[in-house]
Amino acid sequence: MAKYTEMSDEELALEIRDLRAEYRKYQGMNLNLNMSRGKPCKEQLDLSMGMMDTLNSEADMTCEDGTDCRNYGVLDGIHEAKVLIGDMMENNPDDIIIYGNSSLNVMYDTVSRAMTHGVMGSTPWCRLDKVKFLCPVPGYDRHFGITEYFGIENIPVPMSPTGPDMDMVEKMVAEDDAIKGIWCVPKYSNPQGYSYSDETVRRFARLKPAAKDFRIFWDNAYGIHHLYDMDQDYLIEILAECKRAGNPDLVYKFASTSKITFPGSGIAALASSPNNLVDIRNQLKHQTIGHDKVNQLRHVRFFGDIHGMVEHMKKHAAIIRPKFEAVEQIFEENLGGRGIGEWTKPKGGYFISFDSMDGCAKKIVAAAKKAGVTLTPAGATWPYGKDPHDSNIRIAPTYPTLEELKTAATLFTVCVRLVSAEKIAADRASTPVQVQQ
Repeated sequence: MAKYTEMSDEELALEIRDLRAEYRKYQGMNLNLNMSRGKPCKEQLDLSMGMMDTLNSEADMTCEDGTDCRNYGVLDGIHEAKVLIGDMMENNPDDIIIYGNSSLNVMYDTVSRAMTHGVMGSTPWCRLDKVKFLCPVPGYDRHFGITEYFGIENIPVPMSPTGPDMDMVEKMVAEDDAIKGIWCVPKYSNPQGYSYSDETVRRFARLKPAAKDFRIFWDNAYGIHHLYDMDQDYLIEILAECKRAGNPDLVYKFASTSKITFPGSGIAALASSPNNLVDIRNQLKHQTIGHDKVNQLRHVRFFGDIHGMVEHMKKHAAIIRPKFEAVEQIFEENLGGRGIGEWTKPKGGYFISFDSMDGCAKKIVAAAKKAGVTLTPAGATWPYGKDPHDSNIRIAPTYPTLEELKTAATLFTVCVRLVSAEKIAADRASTPVQVQQ
């Protein structure tokens, strides 16, 4: 398959003509497909409907220790839930606080607490002249949105298949005490689906930050979200590694069951060191008497233990794996070898990251929208929505049906080809002809 940049002007003109005709056909299909967020589809949500039957008016609502889940109390979560989520997060139940339905909410609270009351006795961030956060890019827009909301300066750090650029992270963290944290999605990252290498995790655990209140915000959102049984990424457990490195307080680790059971009604958790947890509980006791213990009990009764959760996730994988494979196949068939785009092939998580030619992402997303397919806005994977290359697009394959997804993915490739060909043609037309002397 010929690269677009190697086509003659005549070949490129014919390609643009044919692509415009194909694009008009899609416009006439009156499509209305949404691939803007990483949402589970209906079939995935149906997997957890049995959880609605685990508790009824006849159910025993008491925990093993006698706690009545219908009443006040138990600030940091029932023990059974800590055991279940602890196994999911690979952490000791004693190092975990169980929250409400959203880990994003826990992250927001964690930043907010640092802003108003500081971290373990340090100066509240709101009293400092400058507060900065490192943001691996491309990354999760909602992470960046939290720190941006609080007026914290978001600083991009390039991602690679092994994780963030650790040379840059180590240098910046060691030299600038205004840098108070870094956002991380360490396993099957959003949007690239990369997992941090062993070396990357160990280097994180051995950071020497200039700011004693620096924290790694370790959002292990996709810890058990594998696509394949026999080909899975493995991640070194960060809290244990920090303890080994003599940095036990360096990390806040977040997780939830949002893409395991019901995204709107899951349970979230934070794992950290005993020192950090004392600090957090001191704030939490003023915020709540306890989160939804009935929902915690419901999750425990539904899964039984981590083995039940793992088997449940295999059912999720069976539903979404064909969708990821379909997108990758369509991309390869329609874009492979043309030199106008690259994409990741993750082993888990919820996204595929696509990189177009520089300066094309916004036009590709706009063209898809005009033909009836809504994608994540171009630039969303960068702080402040500003991708300096205008090239990265996050693909979310999970929500549409398989047939809808195939249509959307094929249309996407038409948009990529058309926008890329038009750009190459326009660049050639604007390049001055060099006259030999």
